[in-house]
Amino acid sequence: MDTIDLILHPVRLRIVHAMSGERTRTTSDLCAAMPDVPKTTVYRHVALLAEAGVLEVVDEQRVHGAVERHYRLRRQRATIDADAAASMTKDDHRRGFAAAMAVLLAEFNTYLDREEADPTADSVSYRQFPMWLSEEELAEMLGDLVRILRSKAGREPTPDRSPYLLSTIIFPAEEG
Repeated sequence: MDTIDLILHPVRLRIVHAMSGERTRTTSDLCAAMPDVPKTTVYRHVALLAEAGVLEVVDEQRVHGAVERHYRLRRQRATIDADAAASMTKDDHRRGFAAAMAVLLAEFNTYLDREEADPTADSVSYRQFPMWLSEEELAEMLGDLVRILRSKAGREPTPDRSPYLLSTIIFPAEEG
């Protein structure tokens, strides 16, 4: 299975998100983080990601006679690089966008289902900003965004940090 097919699946993409921040998690931990996904499905997709080298086993422990594996994300294996993205067909992009939207909806519903969820206090945002930009202005804006995001992206989890899911979507809109 190539990286595009592997990553562009809603459940596997959610697992990749749940493993971010250099966290080590068991499949049971992932099941608890995704209560809307059947456990057998989570186990199957964790196995696929591990077999493909996206997840690596960092520890194994015996728990009630079974082996419990602790996994860590190998980020370099969990990304679609520029060459792979350039080779994507329009149908690949449709599947990718649909997977991203499915993940976004599932993660947002999981957040809202938490008893302590407070969208206002948690700075939840889902806005769209139609913009008129030249190619140069678009390139400048994307460069600025990439610089900002890269400066924040590699941060490790700490007691005072919470994970946030930031999704960016940009495409030419119909003029009219």
